[in-house]
Parts: sequence; C-alpha cells; structure tokens
Amino acid sequence: MIRLSHLCLLLALCVLPIDAMAQASRAVWTWEAESYAMVEDPAVAQEAVRYLQSQHIDTVYLYADAYRGHNLIVERPELYRAFIEQLHRRHMKVYALLGSAYLHTENYVLPTYREQAEEMFRRVLQYNAAVPVQARFDGVNLDIEPHILDEWNEHTRERLLTGFLDMGDALMKLKREHHASLVVGPAIPFWLDGIELEWKGVRRPASEHAIELFDYVALMDYRNKAAGSDSILSHAASEIAYADRAGKKVVIGLEVSPNELDKVTFDQVGPKVFEQALGTVEQALRADPSFAGFAIHHYRTYRNWIERHRE
Repeated sequence: MIRLSHLCLLLALCVLPIDAMAQASRAVWTWEAESYAMVEDPAVAQEAVRYLQSQHIDTVYLYADAYRGHNLIVERPELYRAFIEQLHRRHMKVYALLGSAYLHTENYVLPTYREQAEEMFRRVLQYNAAVPVQARFDGVNLDIEPHILDEWNEHTRERLLTGFLDMGDALMKLKREHHASLVVGPAIPFWLDGIELEWKGVRRPASEHAIELFDYVALMDYRNKAAGSDSILSHAASEIAYADRAGKKVVIGLEVSPNELDKVTFDQVGPKVFEQALGTVEQALRADPSFAGFAIHHYRTYRNWIERHRE
C-alpha cells in the first residue's frame, strides 16, 4: 500500500508545470585554450565548474587533443584525471571534444589523413583504459566538419561526406575493438538531411547515415527561434523522427556567438529569449525518446554573452 505521504508527493508531481520538472541536459563546447586552462590550473577549474553549475550546465565537451605544441592527454594525463574526477564529483559528465581549427581536423575526412583521425581517437580510448572509472570520459564529441574544406561544393560534397562516414566507421570500429563503453557522436549541421548519398549500398540522407552509425549526434541547429518556419524545431524534425525509430539520441546544438546572420545565433536577442526558446523546444520534444537535451556553442562566448546582457 502506498503511504499517504508518498501519494501526496505523486499527486503534487502530476500537477507540476513542465518547467518545474527535471530540466533537459545542457552541454557546452569548451575549446582548446579554455580546456587547457581548466585542466592545468585547479583554481581556473574550480571557478569554471561553479559557474557552469550556476547556469545549469551538466555536461562539458572538453577539448582533448594537441594545442600549441603540447598534447596534455598524453604528456600529463593526471591533469585530465584530476579535472574529470572533480566534474564527476559534482555529478557532471565529460565528453572528449575532438576536432580543432588549430589542427585543421576537417582534413581528417580525407583518406590520406585517416591515420591521424584514428590516432586522435585512440589516445582517448587509451587514456580511459588507463584510469579509474571516476576519471574516465563519459563520451566523445567529434567536431570534424567536411563542409569547411576549401574543396567543398555541390560536386564534391557527396565524396567528402562519404569520407566523413568512412572515418566515423573506422572510429566506431576502434571503439568496439577496445570494448569501450563511452558514447560517441559527431556535431552535424541540420541541413545534412537535404543531401542524399549512397553509403554501404544504401541511399538515404547523410543525416540518417550519421544517426545510424554513431551513438548520438549533436545537431548544429543554429536558429534563434523555437518554432515555425526556419526554426529550431522545424530543422530538427527529421533527425528527431529518424533517431526515434533508430533508437539513437539527438542533442540540439545552439549558438550564442556573434554571426553576420542574426537568425543563426542568440547573440543579439539575449538570454531571456534563449531560455524561452529552450523551454518551448523542450516541451515540444519531451515525449521523443531520442531528445537528449542541448549543447551550447561555446564556453568563453557563452560567459561573455551572459555578462554583456546583464549590463
């Protein structure tokens, strides 16, 4: 028999508004300089963690590759171990962020760079295998975008996207070979659902190939309104629907950095509009099993944006 106190609690939960219930997960992309600063300096790390938690961020996409002549995950793995353990003690998740403008990793979709791509990923697997559970990465976020290559155009895009999928296939094979439990997924633009290509004998939208291949995708759904035409929800609709059927996850990526096109970022409209949009999107997608929350681009800009709109 349910105790009266428990029954009252259940009834209270039933009448709570959606925004009073558990909030969807929020991640933040954290690039080279900021990630290295957090990893190397305990004071910076402690302050960053406090700030992220104050903003309800529960997942950090932490850069984990070479930067300015060093590769700390190889040279000083104990630094990553200490910071990841700290985040886990605060009930936060940590994904290794792989991909870098500094390293021009967009080239990794090309066959001649496959070895570098595999080594980048293997270093994270080897790190995880060498440390205790509480110091391991929970996942990987691959930010390797073929569309920023100079050679990308209407005639080459299918070939380059095939290279992206081939690279991802090789990395997922490494994950299986290492019996790794971390989840792996790429950042992909929302418009990949408009490009069909044949891969492994199946022709379908590139977004569906990516959803099938990886554990999740972080959809770069860069719009500053929640609903209607040309909106966050409209651009995520096909990916959410397909991931629901495939049993995969979709994280909705949002932009707060300055951009020449106002509609792709919340930079000018500010945090209040941003929070309203997230609430609308979360309410619309709450029943979709594939919806896995939000990712914000990116840590330093996000902090500056919050502070600027407080003035």
